[in-house]
Amino acid sequence: TDMDYALPPLFAIAIWWLGTGVVMLLDGMPRHTFRWSLAISTAITIGALICIAKSANNTSFAGAYAAFTCAVLVWGWHELAFLTGWLTGPRKDACSAPLHGPTRFNEAVQTILWHELAIIGMGIAIAALTWGGANQVATWTFGLLWVMRLSAKFNLFLGVRNRGEEFLPPHLLYLASYFRRRKINALLPLSVLAGTIVAVAMITSAIDASGAARTGLLLVASMLVLALIEHVLLVTPLPPTLLWRWALRPATPAP
Repeated sequence: TDMDYALPPLFAIAIWWLGTGVVMLLDGMPRHTFRWSLAISTAITIGALICIAKSANNTSFAGAYAAFTCAVLVWGWHELAFLTGWLTGPRKDACSAPLHGPTRFNEAVQTILWHELAIIGMGIAIAALTWGGANQVATWTFGLLWVMRLSAKFNLFLGVRNRGEEFLPPHLLYLASYFRRRKINALLPLSVLAGTIVAVAMITSAIDASGAARTGLLLVASMLVLALIEHVLLVTPLPPTLLWRWALRPATPAP
């Protein structure tokens, strides 16, 4: 039916919009609340990982939606841990030489190193939990989120129109010194092109598939399309905070 095709994208959009907003909302709260936010998020993540393991051989519609949702919940923990400043990198200062590319890149890597290593470790854990299972939606989803977020970070480093400083909390404002402001960079069109090719291939495969396999492919493809939209928004005149103003607090000076 038409709902078999419409429901997965609608569900992915809702999870993407609401999940992003909740992370921003929690990050905008007073810093003494961060420990509670992280503690609750950690408990949810442990439950999500158990759910991912149990859903690895669940080929029903519910199994596809559960794996997708749980992968996004685990990803949300990493985002929250980063934005609260709990899991970033060994460097917590502004760039010492913004005009010197190699220095800026080296220091930029140091600002996010622990965060990136934690994501890789979690990705390996999810792949291990679902290894050999018929339901790989969780692994696909988490891997996709990592690749597209890594692409966005490279594009921010190379330079885009909307650098997204508005999303940075006061204690992470130093990260903006590693971004460049340009109308566009050479990597962005390639990122969008590669992502579009993969998205089209996944949607085509979903059309040829049936049942839960179709649902899983459409869920992951929908998240990829949303990630591509985020990439395009990096170079458009639209304000990047347009969709999440309800979750953002007014900017305050860094201490």
